[in-house]
Amino acid sequence: MKNKKSRKIFGNPNRPRISVFRSNKEIYAQIIDDLCGKTLVFSSSKEKEFRKYKKNKTEIANKVGKRLGNKAMKLKIKKLVFDKGKYLYHGRVKSLADGVREAGLEF
Repeated sequence: MKNKKSRKIFGNPNRPRISVFRSNKEIYAQIIDDLCGKTLVFSSSKEKEFRKYKKNKTEIANKVGKRLGNKAMKLKIKKLVFDKGKYLYHGRVKSLADGVREAGLEF
């Protein structure tokens, strides 16, 4: 059986990369410009405003995506490359992506 070639998702200044990390309790997302190696925008479920929500983790992930999208819109970022990492595009990761789309960004 042949080895699969791993493909790295790469963002540039025109289409930065949105990277997602989720743990058992929290979810984190950041928008990265890979050419400069800088994080442009960051949002996570550990932020102060998300502590008051007693909803399930999927709904909180959607709100994190909306907040990340709103922060990105302030920086005039419209298009992104989505890097889900090792996670399936399902559940909290999909909910976060939907929240980013609802904020007006596209990928």
